[in-house]
Amino acid sequence: MICVFLIREPGSEKETQHQDPANQKCGGRKKTVSFSSMPSEKKISSASDCISFMQAGCELKKVRPNSRIYNRFFTLDTDLQALRWEPSKKDLEKAKLDISAIKEIRLGKNTETFRNNGLADQICEDCAFSILHGENYESLDLVANSADVANIWVSGLRYLVSRSKQPLDFMEDNQNTPRFMWLKTVFEAADVDGNGIMLEDTSVELIKQLNPTLKESKIRLKFKEIQKSKEKLTTRVTEEEFCEAFCELCTRPEVYFLLVQISKNKEYLDANDLMLFLEAEQGVTHITEDMCLDIIRRYELSEEGRQKGFLAIDGFTQYLLSPECDIFDPEQKKVAQDMTQPLSHYYINASHNTYLIEDQFRGPADINGYVRALKMGCRSIELDVSDGSDNEPILCNRNNMTTHLSFRSVIEVINKFAFVASEYPLILCLGNHCSLPQQKVMVQQMKKVFGSKLYTEAPLPSESYLPSPEKLKRMIIVKGKKLPSDRDVLEGEVTDEDEEAEMSRRMSVDYNGEQKQIWLCRELSDLVSICKSVQYRDFELSMKSQNYWEICSFSETEASRIANEYPEDFVNYNKKFLSRIYPSAMRIDSSNLNPQDFWNCGCQIVAMNFQTPGPMMDLHTGWFLQNGGCGYVLRPSIMRDEVSYFSANTKGIVPGVSPLVLHIKIISGQNFPKPKGACAKGDVIDPYVCIEIHGIPADCSEQRTKTVQQNSDNPIFDETFEFQVNLPELAMIRFVILDDDYIGDEFIGQYTIPFECLQPGYRHVPLRSFVGDIMEHVTLFVHIAITNRSGGGKPQKRSLSVRMGKKVREYTMLRNIGLKTIDDIFKVAVHPLREAIDMRENMQNAIVSIKELCGLPPIASLKQCLLTLSTRLITSDNTPSVSLVMKDNFPYLEPLGTIPDVQKKMLAAYDLMIQESRFLIEMADTVQEKIVQCQKAGMEFHEELHNLGAKEGLKGRKLNKATESFAWNITVLKDFEDAAFHILLHE
Repeated sequence: MICVFLIREPGSEKETQHQDPANQKCGGRKKTVSFSSMPSEKKISSASDCISFMQAGCELKKVRPNSRIYNRFFTLDTDLQALRWEPSKKDLEKAKLDISAIKEIRLGKNTETFRNNGLADQICEDCAFSILHGENYESLDLVANSADVANIWVSGLRYLVSRSKQPLDFMEDNQNTPRFMWLKTVFEAADVDGNGIMLEDTSVELIKQLNPTLKESKIRLKFKEIQKSKEKLTTRVTEEEFCEAFCELCTRPEVYFLLVQISKNKEYLDANDLMLFLEAEQGVTHITEDMCLDIIRRYELSEEGRQKGFLAIDGFTQYLLSPECDIFDPEQKKVAQDMTQPLSHYYINASHNTYLIEDQFRGPADINGYVRALKMGCRSIELDVSDGSDNEPILCNRNNMTTHLSFRSVIEVINKFAFVASEYPLILCLGNHCSLPQQKVMVQQMKKVFGSKLYTEAPLPSESYLPSPEKLKRMIIVKGKKLPSDRDVLEGEVTDEDEEAEMSRRMSVDYNGEQKQIWLCRELSDLVSICKSVQYRDFELSMKSQNYWEICSFSETEASRIANEYPEDFVNYNKKFLSRIYPSAMRIDSSNLNPQDFWNCGCQIVAMNFQTPGPMMDLHTGWFLQNGGCGYVLRPSIMRDEVSYFSANTKGIVPGVSPLVLHIKIISGQNFPKPKGACAKGDVIDPYVCIEIHGIPADCSEQRTKTVQQNSDNPIFDETFEFQVNLPELAMIRFVILDDDYIGDEFIGQYTIPFECLQPGYRHVPLRSFVGDIMEHVTLFVHIAITNRSGGGKPQKRSLSVRMGKKVREYTMLRNIGLKTIDDIFKVAVHPLREAIDMRENMQNAIVSIKELCGLPPIASLKQCLLTLSTRLITSDNTPSVSLVMKDNFPYLEPLGTIPDVQKKMLAAYDLMIQESRFLIEMADTVQEKIVQCQKAGMEFHEELHNLGAKEGLKGRKLNKATESFAWNITVLKDFEDAAFHILLHE
């Protein structure tokens, strides 16, 4: 019997803390524990296993339209002809369902009964399934105790229905399957004596060769179980026992269920099955049969399969684990973004105290800090230089003077590794604490070592923005103080760049607002060109007088205050100027700030302590994996456009950006290691998964799965989660696996990925250790779907938009500016905006309706929908009940004679979808042109906005509000000017 128990821990009213280094709380739900969703002595590895389970029977919940739910015991007849349940008020012969009457089996809550049942929200999506039967497609709606049980019934019933004419074939000789024939050849090749038996040691080694992830102890235990069940005394292994052990050890039930589903109830995939899977589920475009055959040849383990072109369970498992099915988009493993924008339009991978590999209070200076950072794609590194002996400048931790590095050796290492991971510009943040003579030594050494790589071109006053990363390729840029260019002096005083000392002075009771002055030589000053360090005063002064080549550094504390008080101003400031954020001096343990807080404000250079692993460093490392790991990530257009509105503290929908829905199903884990340092529970772990969404405040969220008890090898979670993401380009997903423990949940592994790098479909997530290393063979198996996307980012190859639920339609409102001339222009855009939203929503709703009739979930693609529809529109003798007719280049379906009511509903829904598509296609350009004209007309007043406001008596806060409202309106209209409006046309 398969069973699931849910228990509440003492004190579970409080959210549970885990020992992920941030000590964050895992929200979303209380802890639950799942005990053995599959029997330990027997796993599902074939159709016959499903049938045997169904014949033994189990309890299922029967759901009725009147919101009532009944517990019933369901079994499959021994002759495989009918499904029975008890107790029932009906006659025993009526409390059954003939297999021959079954039309379809649906997994999930995808029937009218489930959709209309008042208790549906309390039913787990992955535990629900429905059996549609009879000519009118009546539904028998059931809920299992676990997703595993539901999968067994669905897979077994689908297998029986697809083989209703020969239901016993698969039971006759399970030893003639392609998988068994392959295992037989493997065994015979290793059986050198040809006796049909081999030593247990040899069998164990052979299975380990076929599946290196298996532990030897587990293989030996399986052989002992098999031999004990047969009351054998010998430890020699027969061919049959070898095959049985391999199938039970190496078959992942969740992969088997998936294979049966996509192979149309076979136990292997052919090229056509694989092609449909890649197109409809995995989002792969331009796939061909030859490409599928090539995949089969590369991953199928049996010679017969490679020759005949089919992929059995073991080859399919290997394919799903391969880099081709990685969750990370391969397009983002190379430089994929526009690199010709100004430098200020990019986030830049930055290090703090780069010379440290330990904490900043006790840690010695180490050259490996620079090697590590540069190899990780860091593009902004720090050099705190002081006077050394023998007129040689040095780098050292001024809290630990026992070790130091010569400045020359450091820049030689920088020169060697500067462009190994990225060819885009490297910024040297120079902390100058040297005397004038040693400053000149620094200049001589940098010129000699870096040579022509040093970027010293004077910025052009005629320009308004910094050069692009593309223009600055393989250049080294020095950030530092600069002497006034209008004074012909060889040396002079400038404010000190010593950030820690400055923070200490500011915190002192004697601080009077004055900064410490230091002397700077002209030679060092001249090495600074487009990254001149200046002191931040306020945004009003900066926007008026700051030059585009000047950069301000903010302490974490100061930047946090500004971000909270002036979020919109901070974003606008960063459109033109570089901002550098460094950790608080109070972080003596070298812990890290949360970089997301400052990325949300558009801050480009957020300096991190690379030597300190943990959640914050995970976010930083994960973020800069995109764009080929080149260290530069283009900011969202809403944070770059000169006229646009965005607030870092937004709590809802972002104007000009269509929110998306991220659907994540956590299916299973593979080979989870025991947490380091854990000893209380021996080798046993109780894993669960936390899913964290990081981004703007409106997007930050966290949910967790149930705990799977005592399973590290292949814990099955089978839980689905939904997250609304309002600004996808700034969002990240962090998967965290923890060991559930009363004392404190311990870290097992994590993986952090930018939203824009997610690949849809069934994917394996490669987990990283606490220090960020990839753990071999340790993965999380998930399904990803993204819906409601209407523009931006990379070309969309995912399933089409759906609605979050039935609700009143919301229209994006334009704001009143308070200047009649401009307000009259924006009023003209109100009607076409409503038209555009109506067309988009009507199209989406039409698609949702046909998906529901087809019994498909919202995340299904349009291709999956049409494939399912084609199987429904056939007669009882397997001939089409409709014909395809092209009218004005649109595909309509017309019935061939009288058709059942169910098919009539489907045809009506299909016709509505075609009508809405046609209307959208025919009207889109006209409506879009009206919106574009309004946006252009509004932009003509951009330069004169302040003058017009002054004439109308607007000043101070009212004028700022008018400017903000103007930017809001332009941002909203731009959403429809871009390709976003046309995304539905290409689905």
